[in-house]
Amino acid sequence: MKAILKDYAQLMKFTLSFTVVFTCVICYQIAPNIVVFNWWNILILTFAGLCITGSANAINQAVEKDTDAQMKRTANRPVASGRMSQKTAYAFAIIAGIIGVGLMAYQFNTLSAVLSALSLFLYAFIYTPLKKINSIAVLVGAFPGAIPCLIGWVAATNEISPIASFIVDGKSYSNAGGYALFLIQFLWQFPHFWAIAWVSHTDYSKVGFKLLPADKGPTKFTALQAVMYAVLMVPIGFLPNYFKITGEWSMWVVLVANIFMVVQCVRLYQNMGVPAARRVMFSSYIYLPIVYLALMANKI
Repeated sequence: MKAILKDYAQLMKFTLSFTVVFTCVICYQIAPNIVVFNWWNILILTFAGLCITGSANAINQAVEKDTDAQMKRTANRPVASGRMSQKTAYAFAIIAGIIGVGLMAYQFNTLSAVLSALSLFLYAFIYTPLKKINSIAVLVGAFPGAIPCLIGWVAATNEISPIASFIVDGKSYSNAGGYALFLIQFLWQFPHFWAIAWVSHTDYSKVGFKLLPADKGPTKFTALQAVMYAVLMVPIGFLPNYFKITGEWSMWVVLVANIFMVVQCVRLYQNMGVPAARRVMFSSYIYLPIVYLALMANKI
């Protein structure tokens, strides 16, 4: 039983899924009309999010069974190693996806359920096959990677239009605040994924994955792209405060975190080595919890 549970945790990439769900839950809590911490809603949102993200990852592993088997870092995955059949992975994905999307519609609203289904579809059926075709896959994959922020916001507000506004306790709030949270995570993914692709370039090139912006692999152009997106994160970090959903001190925390990411990407451009790419990768892992927890703690 322990081995089976471990395989299903690997199938849904539990750690990655939990990171995605974490930002979804944080953005739900940041929404201005959520004034009380409701444990039941948080638990439902977490479970539904894990089901949806787990479904997308299961489809990804079922589709990439042969590809995963050729790479050292993924060869031990349950489907790639043969411990689990593709049919079982697809069955899990279908059941988990239906449960997750259904819970979003039942407990929250239809809009958040539609966004959840869209995120699953983009990751599993557009991003996954596109990885072997063109490096634009990273751009496409950044949308389902950041949509969970919007899902959490929409689950709270039941409003998706960026030009809409709503009144809470006599104060007007712009719904664009949710898109500000979306943009932070959207831009963060580029240096994050390019750093991973840099470190794993040998494995990825072996199976035909095209995830770096330069055809020749890890180059100055790739590093420069990472720097550019990290720099773009700096002005975007001011938006939550601009839209009056978070206060001033969190704005400075986000600014410091963004400058830190820029510095790490510049070091990658200067050193052009795997150790520098690893620093970018691990810095990006630290970035998300610091930024989103600060924003939630300083919610207006």
